[in-house]
Amino acid sequence: MNNNKAKKTAKQTKTQAPGHRPEAKAKTIKLGVDVHLDRYVVVRIIEGGTPQPPQRFTPPEFMLWVAKQLTMAERVFSCYEAGPFGYSLHRKLERMGVSNYLVRPRDWDEYGKKVKTDKRDAKQLALHLDRYVNGNHDAFCVVRVPTPEQEQARSISRQRESFQNERLRLAAQGRSHALYYGEHLQGEWWREDVWKTSAAQLPAIVVNLLEPLRRLIAALEVELKTRTQEVQAAAPAELPVGLGKLTSEILDREVADWQRFSNRRQVASYTGLCPREDSSSDRRFQGSINKHGNRRLRPVLVECLWRLSVFQPEYRAVKKWRPELLNPKTSKPRRKKIIVAMARAFAVDWWRVRTGRCRAQDLGFRLQPATVAKGAKK
Repeated sequence: MNNNKAKKTAKQTKTQAPGHRPEAKAKTIKLGVDVHLDRYVVVRIIEGGTPQPPQRFTPPEFMLWVAKQLTMAERVFSCYEAGPFGYSLHRKLERMGVSNYLVRPRDWDEYGKKVKTDKRDAKQLALHLDRYVNGNHDAFCVVRVPTPEQEQARSISRQRESFQNERLRLAAQGRSHALYYGEHLQGEWWREDVWKTSAAQLPAIVVNLLEPLRRLIAALEVELKTRTQEVQAAAPAELPVGLGKLTSEILDREVADWQRFSNRRQVASYTGLCPREDSSSDRRFQGSINKHGNRRLRPVLVECLWRLSVFQPEYRAVKKWRPELLNPKTSKPRRKKIIVAMARAFAVDWWRVRTGRCRAQDLGFRLQPATVAKGAKK
């Protein structure tokens, strides 16, 4: 026992010796984080070394551990996949001094091994982060983080959209109940004037099933109207005829900052309305749209262009395609392709207007105080 005490004392003396140098800091530490509700799986790379074994933390433990990493390196980098947890973890890490990247989700099984675990995902995140920090910006796709104000405004318009979808779901559920008992409901069957006529002709069981749905839809429509008015109130005072306050504001809230794009290709790519391509050598094939980018923009843009094709005949994209669009010999699939092409062109043109590169009038738009088109959902 005395020998052990002597060794321990000698070790302490050696550690505290005047000539002793503290351990040098690493230049970089990179953390690949696989985020879950109650646990984080982390793989660490120090300098340019090999990935260390995965570690598991609860969220509070992870934050304490990250604080320790900041004392061990000059710079700490981290990344995790964007998803249902929003941007709160990103903002916490940034406030601590970590350079964090929010990454677009993807399948990290590059070789198709059909094995997916949290440990493997965290390792691949760390490896791709290492490449990204070293200059390979194709290692992964970084998601833009909006400001808290932009994020909250977008949440309001998205909640309005979810109310709208929920109303459609409940209405379809009501039609399903009626169809099961041999009845057929059309249109907005829950409206008071329609219901008075229909209820007298429906079986008692169908009425019993539909009444709760009517109450749910009525309550939902009140909230939907409130959210719609709230979004419309924030729209610019003057807009092209047929665009509408609601559509304009949804576009602005989804994009968040039109200045984020530096050229028209970036805008078109963000809409996901660009064609797929399979080309090699002298062969070139373009297919349907790739549907990448922001999926909520596409239906808004397409619906908007159907209206603009009527209300804005002098707008240059409409002027180019309108003769073929109105030609009775044009097939339905061809009309859809034309509208998609117009929607892609409009997104680029609206980016030019919103960033001050040109005026709406220069593109052929006719302006008036904005109103929501009658019957339009967005």
